[in-house]
Amino acid sequence: MTNNAVFWNKAARGYAKRPVADEAAYAHTLDRTRSYLKATDKVLEAGCGTGTTALKLADAAAEIVATDVASEMIAIAREKGKDTGNVRFEVADETLNQFGNDSFDAVLAFNLIHLVPNPQSALRRFHDVLKPGGFFVSKTPCLGGNLMLRPMIRVMQFFGKAPFVSFLRPDDVANMVERAGLEIVERANHNKRTWGHFIVARKPL
Repeated sequence: MTNNAVFWNKAARGYAKRPVADEAAYAHTLDRTRSYLKATDKVLEAGCGTGTTALKLADAAAEIVATDVASEMIAIAREKGKDTGNVRFEVADETLNQFGNDSFDAVLAFNLIHLVPNPQSALRRFHDVLKPGGFFVSKTPCLGGNLMLRPMIRVMQFFGKAPFVSFLRPDDVANMVERAGLEIVERANHNKRTWGHFIVARKPL
Protein backbone atom coordinates (compact mmCIF):
# COMPACT_ATOMS: atom_id res chain seq x y z
CA MET A 1 0.00 0.00 0.00
CA THR A 2 1.40 3.42 -0.94
CA ASN A 3 1.88 6.27 1.55
CA ASN A 4 -0.90 8.17 -0.21
CA ALA A 5 -3.29 5.26 0.27
CA VAL A 6 -2.37 4.98 3.95
CA PHE A 7 -3.00 8.68 4.54
CA TRP A 8 -6.35 8.78 2.74
CA ASN A 9 -7.58 5.57 4.37
CA LYS A 10 -7.01 7.19 7.77
CA ALA A 11 -8.60 10.47 6.63
CA ALA A 12 -11.62 8.97 4.84
CA ARG A 13 -14.30 9.18 7.53
CA GLY A 14 -13.37 12.73 8.51
CA TYR A 15 -13.15 13.75 4.86
CA ALA A 16 -16.66 12.38 4.24
CA LYS A 17 -18.09 14.72 6.90
CA ARG A 18 -16.56 17.90 5.48
CA PRO A 19 -18.94 20.18 3.56
CA VAL A 20 -18.10 21.43 0.08
CA ALA A 21 -16.06 24.61 0.52
CA ASP A 22 -17.75 26.57 -2.28
CA GLU A 23 -21.12 25.17 -3.36
CA ALA A 24 -21.57 27.67 -6.20
CA ALA A 25 -18.16 26.87 -7.73
CA TYR A 26 -18.80 23.14 -7.36
CA ALA A 27 -22.18 23.43 -9.08
CA HIS A 28 -20.59 25.41 -11.91
CA THR A 29 -17.92 22.72 -12.35
CA LEU A 30 -20.61 20.04 -12.52
CA ASP A 31 -22.57 22.05 -15.11
CA ARG A 32 -19.51 22.54 -17.33
CA THR A 33 -18.64 18.85 -16.98
CA ARG A 34 -22.15 17.79 -17.96
CA SER A 35 -21.86 19.81 -21.15
CA TYR A 36 -19.10 17.44 -22.35
CA LEU A 37 -20.91 14.20 -21.49
CA LYS A 38 -23.41 12.24 -23.54
CA ALA A 39 -26.08 9.86 -22.29
CA THR A 40 -24.30 6.97 -24.05
CA ASP A 41 -20.85 7.66 -22.53
CA LYS A 42 -18.76 5.34 -20.41
CA VAL A 43 -16.92 7.60 -17.94
CA LEU A 44 -13.98 7.10 -15.61
CA GLU A 45 -13.57 9.30 -12.55
CA ALA A 46 -10.08 8.95 -11.06
CA GLY A 47 -9.61 10.02 -7.45
CA CYS A 48 -13.34 9.89 -6.72
CA GLY A 49 -12.99 10.18 -2.94
CA THR A 50 -16.28 9.31 -1.29
CA GLY A 51 -18.16 9.32 -4.59
CA THR A 52 -20.22 12.50 -4.40
CA THR A 53 -19.33 13.81 -7.85
CA ALA A 54 -19.78 10.46 -9.60
CA LEU A 55 -23.23 10.08 -8.04
CA LYS A 56 -24.26 13.63 -8.97
CA LEU A 57 -23.25 12.98 -12.59
CA ALA A 58 -24.85 9.53 -12.77
CA ASP A 59 -27.75 10.75 -14.90
CA ALA A 60 -25.39 12.36 -17.44
CA ALA A 61 -23.77 9.12 -18.70
CA ALA A 62 -24.57 5.48 -19.38
CA GLU A 63 -21.91 4.18 -16.99
CA ILE A 64 -19.46 5.73 -14.54
CA VAL A 65 -16.52 3.81 -13.12
CA ALA A 66 -15.22 5.78 -10.13
CA THR A 67 -11.84 4.89 -8.63
CA ASP A 68 -9.72 5.91 -5.68
CA VAL A 69 -6.43 4.76 -4.21
CA ALA A 70 -7.99 4.49 -0.72
CA SER A 71 -10.16 1.46 0.01
CA GLU A 72 -11.87 3.33 2.88
CA MET A 73 -12.96 6.09 0.48
CA ILE A 74 -14.38 3.44 -1.84
CA ALA A 75 -16.20 1.75 1.04
CA ILE A 76 -17.94 5.03 1.91
CA ALA A 77 -18.74 5.67 -1.74
CA ARG A 78 -20.35 2.24 -2.06
CA GLU A 79 -22.46 2.94 1.01
CA LYS A 80 -23.67 6.20 -0.52
CA GLY A 81 -24.21 4.78 -4.00
CA LYS A 82 -25.78 1.39 -3.32
CA ASP A 83 -28.99 2.39 -5.12
CA THR A 84 -27.31 3.97 -8.16
CA GLY A 85 -27.04 1.17 -10.69
CA ASN A 86 -24.88 2.80 -13.36
CA VAL A 87 -22.06 3.90 -11.01
CA ARG A 88 -19.38 1.38 -10.02
CA PHE A 89 -16.71 2.12 -7.40
CA GLU A 90 -13.28 0.42 -7.54
CA VAL A 91 -9.94 0.73 -5.79
CA ALA A 92 -7.23 1.79 -8.27
CA ASP A 93 -4.12 3.94 -8.32
CA GLU A 94 -3.06 6.31 -11.09
CA THR A 95 -1.63 3.45 -13.18
CA LEU A 96 -5.20 2.22 -13.82
CA ASN A 97 -3.78 -1.18 -14.71
CA GLN A 98 -7.17 -2.89 -14.71
CA PHE A 99 -8.38 -0.81 -17.66
CA GLY A 100 -7.36 -1.20 -21.28
CA ASN A 101 -6.44 1.59 -23.65
CA ASP A 102 -9.29 3.40 -25.45
CA SER A 103 -11.81 2.22 -22.81
CA PHE A 104 -13.63 5.45 -21.86
CA ASP A 105 -15.46 8.27 -23.60
CA ALA A 106 -14.48 10.69 -20.83
CA VAL A 107 -12.03 10.77 -17.93
CA LEU A 108 -12.65 13.03 -14.92
CA ALA A 109 -10.03 14.03 -12.34
CA PHE A 110 -11.19 16.55 -9.76
CA ASN A 111 -8.87 17.75 -6.97
CA LEU A 112 -6.40 15.02 -7.89
CA ILE A 113 -3.52 16.14 -10.11
CA HIS A 114 -1.73 18.01 -7.30
CA LEU A 115 -1.97 14.97 -5.01
CA VAL A 116 -0.27 12.30 -7.15
CA PRO A 117 3.52 11.93 -6.89
CA ASN A 118 3.99 11.78 -10.68
CA PRO A 119 1.23 13.88 -12.28
CA GLN A 120 2.75 13.72 -15.75
CA SER A 121 2.68 9.92 -15.70
CA ALA A 122 -0.91 9.96 -14.44
CA LEU A 123 -1.98 12.30 -17.24
CA ARG A 124 -0.36 10.08 -19.86
CA ARG A 125 -2.32 7.14 -18.48
CA PHE A 126 -5.54 9.15 -18.58
CA HIS A 127 -4.77 9.87 -22.24
CA ASP A 128 -4.24 6.18 -22.93
CA VAL A 129 -7.52 4.96 -21.44
CA LEU A 130 -9.49 7.64 -23.32
CA LYS A 131 -11.02 6.79 -26.66
CA PRO A 132 -9.91 8.99 -29.57
CA GLY A 133 -12.09 12.10 -29.49
CA GLY A 134 -12.84 11.61 -25.79
CA PHE A 135 -12.65 14.38 -23.20
CA PHE A 136 -10.45 14.76 -20.13
CA VAL A 137 -12.08 17.05 -17.55
CA SER A 138 -10.27 18.24 -14.44
CA LYS A 139 -10.18 20.85 -11.72
CA THR A 140 -6.93 21.26 -9.81
CA PRO A 141 -6.11 23.42 -6.76
CA CYS A 142 -3.08 25.38 -7.97
CA LEU A 143 -1.17 26.35 -4.85
CA GLY A 144 2.11 27.41 -6.44
CA GLY A 145 1.41 31.11 -6.07
CA ASN A 146 0.67 30.94 -2.34
CA LEU A 147 4.02 31.36 -0.60
CA MET A 148 2.53 31.20 2.90
CA LEU A 149 0.76 27.89 2.38
CA ARG A 150 3.82 25.85 1.41
CA PRO A 151 5.63 25.93 4.81
CA MET A 152 2.36 25.29 6.63
CA ILE A 153 1.69 22.16 4.58
CA ARG A 154 5.27 20.97 4.99
CA VAL A 155 4.90 21.13 8.79
CA MET A 156 1.58 19.28 8.61
CA GLN A 157 3.15 16.60 6.42
CA PHE A 158 5.96 16.13 8.94
CA PHE A 159 3.35 15.28 11.58
CA GLY A 160 1.31 13.10 9.21
CA LYS A 161 -1.54 15.62 9.01
CA ALA A 162 -1.30 16.36 5.26
CA PRO A 163 -0.80 14.20 2.15
CA PHE A 164 1.70 14.60 -0.66
CA VAL A 165 1.03 17.90 -2.45
CA SER A 166 2.53 19.45 -5.60
CA PHE A 167 2.57 23.25 -5.60
CA LEU A 168 1.42 23.84 -9.16
CA ARG A 169 0.39 26.90 -11.10
CA PRO A 170 -2.40 26.84 -13.72
CA ASP A 171 0.08 26.95 -16.60
CA ASP A 172 1.98 24.02 -15.07
CA VAL A 173 -1.14 21.87 -15.22
CA ALA A 174 -2.00 23.01 -18.74
CA ASN A 175 1.51 22.26 -19.97
CA MET A 176 1.43 18.76 -18.48
CA VAL A 177 -1.96 18.09 -20.06
CA GLU A 178 -0.60 19.09 -23.47
CA ARG A 179 2.58 17.04 -23.00
CA ALA A 180 0.35 14.04 -22.33
CA GLY A 181 -0.97 14.39 -25.88
CA LEU A 182 -4.28 16.09 -25.10
CA GLU A 183 -5.60 19.22 -26.80
CA ILE A 184 -7.02 21.85 -24.42
CA VAL A 185 -10.46 23.15 -25.36
CA GLU A 186 -11.43 25.05 -22.20
CA ARG A 187 -9.67 26.67 -19.23
CA ALA A 188 -11.18 28.67 -16.38
CA ASN A 189 -10.78 29.45 -12.68
CA HIS A 190 -13.88 28.15 -10.93
CA ASN A 191 -12.90 28.81 -7.35
CA LYS A 192 -10.64 31.74 -6.48
CA ARG A 193 -10.40 30.94 -2.78
CA THR A 194 -8.95 27.48 -3.38
CA TRP A 195 -7.32 28.30 -6.72
CA GLY A 196 -9.41 25.69 -8.53
CA HIS A 197 -8.26 25.67 -12.16
CA PHE A 198 -10.66 23.91 -14.55
CA ILE A 199 -9.31 22.32 -17.74
CA VAL A 200 -11.05 20.35 -20.46
CA ALA A 201 -8.91 18.63 -23.07
CA ARG A 202 -9.64 16.29 -25.98
CA LYS A 203 -7.76 13.24 -27.20
CA PRO A 204 -7.08 13.69 -30.91
CA LEU A 205 -8.90 11.42 -33.33
